[in-house]
Amino acid sequence: MKTSQQHRGVASIHHKLYHPPVQQIDAYGYQILENSVFPDTGSQGNNVSFQTGKDDEEQFFTLESSPATAFVACDSPSAVSGLSNKSPFSPQGSHSCLSDQHHSSGNNYGSPTSGCSVVEDDNEFKYRLREVEVSLLGPDSDIVDSHFCCHKSGMARWSQSQIATMIPKLNLKDVLLFCAHAISEDDLYTATSWMEVLGHMVSVSGEPMQRLGAYMLEGLRAKLERSGSLIYKALKCEVPTSSQLMSYMSVLYHICPYWKFAYTSANVVIREALENEPRIHIIDFQIAQGSQWVPLIQDLARRPGGPPCIRITGVDDTQSAHARGGGLHIVGERLSKLAASCYVPFEFNAAARCGSQVELHNLRIQPGEAIAVNLPYVLHHMPDESVSTENHRDRLLRLVKSLSPKVMTLVEQESNTNTSPFFSRFREMVDYYTAMFESIDVARPRDDKQRINAEAHCVARDIVNMIACEGAERVERHEPFGKWRSRLMMDGFTPYPLSPKVTDAIRILLKEFNENFRIQEADGALYLGWKQRAMVTSSAWR
Repeated sequence: MKTSQQHRGVASIHHKLYHPPVQQIDAYGYQILENSVFPDTGSQGNNVSFQTGKDDEEQFFTLESSPATAFVACDSPSAVSGLSNKSPFSPQGSHSCLSDQHHSSGNNYGSPTSGCSVVEDDNEFKYRLREVEVSLLGPDSDIVDSHFCCHKSGMARWSQSQIATMIPKLNLKDVLLFCAHAISEDDLYTATSWMEVLGHMVSVSGEPMQRLGAYMLEGLRAKLERSGSLIYKALKCEVPTSSQLMSYMSVLYHICPYWKFAYTSANVVIREALENEPRIHIIDFQIAQGSQWVPLIQDLARRPGGPPCIRITGVDDTQSAHARGGGLHIVGERLSKLAASCYVPFEFNAAARCGSQVELHNLRIQPGEAIAVNLPYVLHHMPDESVSTENHRDRLLRLVKSLSPKVMTLVEQESNTNTSPFFSRFREMVDYYTAMFESIDVARPRDDKQRINAEAHCVARDIVNMIACEGAERVERHEPFGKWRSRLMMDGFTPYPLSPKVTDAIRILLKEFNENFRIQEADGALYLGWKQRAMVTSSAWR
């Protein structure tokens, strides 16, 4: 009986997610906080610039020329993000967080030293919640002093008419945080009441925050119903055909630069690291369609003195196979035909397994090869020591290190959700995905069905997974570059310096996209940002 009820709950959530109300929701003047979340720049912070990719309108933001409050030093970018109508950069909200903008020698993960107090942050949150109580219920309400974030009686007084009246007064980001906070406190009645309010505020065809809110609401519902893994699997299986999934992935690939940034930056590094090598072996742990290697093969075909012999090992996963409509032989055939047309000696090795299952014999290493390893948006899927004693993340890194590669390229989301407790993780997600949805929004009309489908089928499932799932079932585990750097160095890697050619190539790439995409180099990594928010990092190691 319990199982059948759980499945009905998932079906209901799934129906609401993909069949939103026909009625259009008016804009309520939501203020989306644009957090100034820059990478940790350590002792070199004063020399960092964050710039656009457009030559004719380059903008430079340096610590020497911009206000000191543009960089907030806290362990987590979300730790002092505050709420939408209360800037964390205001004097009352930020003084405790600006005591030190440099590294502490005892900070293993490279995060800035923080003066932020968890207690202070929680008190600020409760203060904001009390402000909402007063605004919605009036100063004479008998629950104003109850701090209903800690008491379950307050929300019970809100009728449907009150909800309709108060919605124009509410900020969507605030309500998402209030709901998540109630869930984190096991205040289920308050959480469900906030969900009812959210249901009137979100829309998969609305503004970026409304669209993000729709998917975060489904994650919160799944979290509340303890059905996270079920709805996550349902979302993964929603796409009926591989051609549709391929088209949705293609939309995101072309309208925002996150994948092109990964491919372009890695290719420049690999091209330089393998210069003059007669036999090269590229091991790609996220081969997908193999598109990354088309321009590199063409470039190597024109190398003075003739092209090298190229071997590419492609590691697969079930999602990529589904999107391709078949196995790795499709990628091998495509790249082999391209190499033949360019007169490049070529061999493709298929390793049809997910990265955490790869063993040395799957890679078919041959003596005399110059090896390059590519890890684009894949390492955060590997469970680490916080999930399992098997620690596939470090096991894979040790395997790569044993190959003595000329270079290993790493591209990852700049977000901190791996080991964070639920509410901290949720706040970080709100900030990160607000920026992502804004960056997607500028490329297509608001009612563009292709963009709506791409978000629903390629982004929503990741959001639901991070909100609703825990343990081994939570496969989306982003970490900021500081943590990746610490882990890699503990596993014996050293940074591989990025040449100016990498930045130049990305600057040219960004000319194809909105001017709010920006780049910044810090601590040996190249950051891609949207406005003032760092989104992705690209780095190289050996």
